[in-house]
Amino acid sequence: MQDTFLILMGYLLGSLSSAIIVSRLMGLPDPRTQGSGNPGATNVMRTGGKKAAAITLLGDLLKGLIPVLIARMLGASLEIQLLVALAAFLGHLYPVFFGFAGGKGVATAAGVLLALDWRVGLAALATWLLMFKLKKISSLSALTATAMTPVYIWLITGSTTFVVFGVILAVLVFWRHRSNIQKLLDGTET
Repeated sequence: MQDTFLILMGYLLGSLSSAIIVSRLMGLPDPRTQGSGNPGATNVMRTGGKKAAAITLLGDLLKGLIPVLIARMLGASLEIQLLVALAAFLGHLYPVFFGFAGGKGVATAAGVLLALDWRVGLAALATWLLMFKLKKISSLSALTATAMTPVYIWLITGSTTFVVFGVILAVLVFWRHRSNIQKLLDGTET
């Protein structure tokens, strides 16, 4: 019963769209109707600036981090922690409170990774930062960090179950970035 509650809690926390909530609280336009139409920190920066984007990014990261940490504090096994993490991530992608139209999941993925193993989370974040410094393209940075995550998981933890989670996370992030991938291939991604 506790495991089911934790997984549901993960999904519901993940379903809280930081971009939409921050935009409403700050009197900004709904990010789903502006710029790329994506309810994420990058699009909020276009409509509300760096402060609104930073708050959105922090909110998205925390909604991945908190449910996993709660599960761990309550003694959940690694498998249940991974399911809670996946539920929080899916909540961000498909939020029940916002018509199942969510963001691309990069900040929430960072949050769950930091909670599951801070070394993996930091390795993924360092990869994102390095790619962004080199190329200045957020989507390329996210895709590179996500693609490397299963490798980092294997090298750092050696857990096959955790690696499978990393692969699922990567597939979902790549799926949500389909349009960005096409723009990268076309040379039109900003």
